[in-house]
Amino acid sequence: MQEMMGAGDIAFPHLHIYLTDVPKTFSVFGFSIAFYGLIIGIGVMAGVLMAVREAKITGQDPDIYWDFSIYAIFFSILGSRIYYVAFSWDQYKDNLLAILNLRNGGIAIYGTVIAAFLTAAVYCRIKKLSFFQLGDTGVMGLILGQIIGRWGNFMNREAFGQYTDNLFAMRLPIEAVRPWDISDALAAHIAEGTNYIQVHPTFLYESMWNLAVLGVLLLYRKHKKFQGEIILLYLGGYGFGRCLIEGLRTDQLLFPHTDIAVSQVLAGALVVLAIVVEITVRRKLSAKQKKKS
Repeated sequence: MQEMMGAGDIAFPHLHIYLTDVPKTFSVFGFSIAFYGLIIGIGVMAGVLMAVREAKITGQDPDIYWDFSIYAIFFSILGSRIYYVAFSWDQYKDNLLAILNLRNGGIAIYGTVIAAFLTAAVYCRIKKLSFFQLGDTGVMGLILGQIIGRWGNFMNREAFGQYTDNLFAMRLPIEAVRPWDISDALAAHIAEGTNYIQVHPTFLYESMWNLAVLGVLLLYRKHKKFQGEIILLYLGGYGFGRCLIEGLRTDQLLFPHTDIAVSQVLAGALVVLAIVVEITVRRKLSAKQKKKS
């Protein structure tokens, strides 16, 4: 008989890490607070501080980013929830009040990204600011928020992948995860006499990939050739990693009546778009330089 796991345990067996009684919530003065929400909040604040720092370094007015963050946070949360619910409608159609419950997760980062960019476009138009300059600065904070926010998925035991026995394989008690996140393929690997699933920790993969993307953005930002290039590097860099990682996940949001993952298609499309726009703009800049010379 193989070992049994406690309801709150999380293990990385090949890394010899075994965490016991990892809570999803904690209590303050009788109020229950979800670690998921706390971590997302920390990610948001860290992202805003990063954007403000970048604004100072590049000689911009940091107050612009404090002001913008108020609108961006509100509409990004709204957008992320709308995106998730729209492609998970079967979970909510019989219980519409559940749409308002964010404690069990249920937000999608691409909904956040779409809403943030739309908010930035409107904000810049009203304030008569450069969308591309604000975007180049803002995506630094956005990617940092994503790095931190993915650990909310860890605390919630969600955003994991199919079965794996690789170095980073993660074990979660069956009772600690949402039943619909256990795919048939994953269930087939549950060993007799055990009460856990062993999965790809895709939240970890994405957090680490995003950290690498942030490193590239920080190294390249002083060498960018045009306003908006950091946006393209973000969309392409994050999109490439997300496209690969999304294929491993068991909780994919799918186009209705298909097995096609929405975020995987969107990520791939953004990678192609970023490459095409980058090449096009660089060619135009090169042509202008040749004419001047």
